[in-house]
Amino acid sequence: MGYKVVVAGATGNVGREMLNILAEREFPIDDIAALASRRSLGTEVSFGDRTLKTQDLEAFDFTGWDIALFAIGSDATKEYAPKAAAAGCVVIDNSSLYRYDPDVPLVVPEVNAAAVDGYAKKNIIANPNCSTAQMVVALKPLHDRAKIKRVVVSTYQATSGAGKEGVDELWDQTKAIYNPTDEVPPKKFQKQIAFNVIPHIDSFMEDGSTKEEWKMVVETKKIVDPGIKVTATCVRVPVFVGHAESINIEFEDHLDEDEARDILREAPGIMVIDKREDGGYVTPVECVGDFATFISRIRQDSTIDNGLNLWCVSDNLRKGAALNAVQIAETLCNRVLKKG
Repeated sequence: MGYKVVVAGATGNVGREMLNILAEREFPIDDIAALASRRSLGTEVSFGDRTLKTQDLEAFDFTGWDIALFAIGSDATKEYAPKAAAAGCVVIDNSSLYRYDPDVPLVVPEVNAAAVDGYAKKNIIANPNCSTAQMVVALKPLHDRAKIKRVVVSTYQATSGAGKEGVDELWDQTKAIYNPTDEVPPKKFQKQIAFNVIPHIDSFMEDGSTKEEWKMVVETKKIVDPGIKVTATCVRVPVFVGHAESINIEFEDHLDEDEARDILREAPGIMVIDKREDGGYVTPVECVGDFATFISRIRQDSTIDNGLNLWCVSDNLRKGAALNAVQIAETLCNRVLKKG
């Protein structure tokens, strides 16, 4: 016996990826609905070997549906998630709207699967920020062994994290570099993204950090441990898909790099590729389309007593968004919404 599943925002990058992953992982589905805004009404999207026509999100009745995966942004989520939840449909939301609500669990299944049990307070579960999701998968097994005191992370985030408009802007600007008559000024990003890097994602806050950086701090504390100190610098880079992160970790206890490598090899959701030779590491291009979070460049940091450095790469449309949402749905079904 399967579930009745809704994907809201089915025509966007993340919504389409949710449909792909539901099919790839053979999620037990009896019925599925693809929802979109009225301007996209009737657009066809793929679900395995089927083609679905999108239905109107505004007019959709969530009564009788089990799970809704939302990829529609905070404004639309604010309107439609409570309606779905009130109708008895559990919402798994990809926006930032509910991440910091104490009554809404923020879940990465490899890290805090048991947190889904708290869904019933609002019938909503939050999906973390893409850059946070892959980092905490790497941090949790190490934290369990040696207890993390502090994390310093610099991110190298793909343009797809800003949606289709971000990808298009990189593509158009790159082409324009080779044809100077076709000038493409920045629209989605603050400065030219082609052949450039931009140390600015989301809006600036009073302390000089950006909201993206703040998200990584607050979400890591909520998901892993409120005692962990985190400082982040988030950078947009001219990559289509795949976020990379340089992570420096300070532990309370000593953790040898060889033991850390072994721990990460055994941890769920992680693939370690760490050879100290040319090309013996993973880059964003190589992680696209994969479910795993890849860890490379594991090494001691000799500048502090109990320090470790590592390189972390993941497909931001998958583990950073769609895959994690589907994994939450799987966890919810296995722990709470059991059928058959």
